[in-house]
Amino acid sequence: MKLRHLALTLAVGFAFNAHANEADRGKAYVSNQDGGVTVIDLNTHTSTGTIDVKGEGPRGLAISEDGKQLIVATRENGSISVIDTATNEVIKQIPVGKNPEFVRVRGKFAFVSYEPSAKGGPPPAPGSAAAKEAEKEAEDDDAEPARIGIIDLKLGKKVREIVGGPETEGIEFSKDGKQLVITNEADNTVTVHNMKSGKLLKTIKTHEYGDRPRGVKVSPDGKTYVVTLEYGNKFMVMDKNFKVLRTVDTNATPYGITYDRKGERIYVAANKAKTLEVFDAKTYEKVKEVTTGNRCWHFSFTPDDKEILLACGKSDAVFVIDAEKLEVTKQIEDKKMPWGIVTYPKSVGSLDKPL
Repeated sequence: MKLRHLALTLAVGFAFNAHANEADRGKAYVSNQDGGVTVIDLNTHTSTGTIDVKGEGPRGLAISEDGKQLIVATRENGSISVIDTATNEVIKQIPVGKNPEFVRVRGKFAFVSYEPSAKGGPPPAPGSAAAKEAEKEAEDDDAEPARIGIIDLKLGKKVREIVGGPETEGIEFSKDGKQLVITNEADNTVTVHNMKSGKLLKTIKTHEYGDRPRGVKVSPDGKTYVVTLEYGNKFMVMDKNFKVLRTVDTNATPYGITYDRKGERIYVAANKAKTLEVFDAKTYEKVKEVTTGNRCWHFSFTPDDKEILLACGKSDAVFVIDAEKLEVTKQIEDKKMPWGIVTYPKSVGSLDKPL
């Protein structure tokens, strides 16, 4: 009887633990331009605390494949902060260069865009005197281009750089990991580089389709790339050889973009239109648009793909969207101007995705 009772107790215990693990939906990490990084428990949709990143103006962030480290770009001190997710403490700060913004992690390396010649502030309106001056500066041979700093996270230092165009914005890896694709908003180009050598392989000019390329994502099968054109109100579709296939109209000032995990749909955050738009990835027809908040740039699916989390800076909130119904179900308050968002376990989004 004692053995039967012990066996029953163990079985119940294992079943309970399995159920508990299934119920754990993970965490989301939100970078705040006016604060640190907010940690959100996805089981309860509540903030469980804020990580002091030891630097002002955190924007880009990414999480390691094992979830043990969170990498955050801290704009004002030109560094990245490496955070131990078990303790939420900064264990290392690594200098990168002026104005670091976008972060991606692959293996033991972090890829961080930074802009040695950046002046900061919002981009000028198209056709304005300021925009023309910026274009002239971008064409100046003396203008220093942006760079992708490659950080060895084990060594704790920048080991090399890839030279991009003026004001490099988005970073994406080809499916085979051999190429790095970056968007350069100031000179309206997408450039493709050899991952190991940094050699420029191809330049795609976007001006005839739209200006200020921002977000870039490769499809799950690696056959197509999509790039948002902020001042074109479109996204551009390229094949695996970076030939432009077409453009697709969006609402005003598209920014963050991603495919879903299966590659069936494309999601675009249209900043000024205050919408999240959903497109069929085969026909490029719009499926639906969801009314959201103000200055929503980056977003991520939850690890179980049931919800989409959208960081809306000027609404001081993270919007929670039911991924099936495509309806806003909740807002999680965040009064420090949320900029970007990633999850662990890693999920697809405008900043990150599982490799």
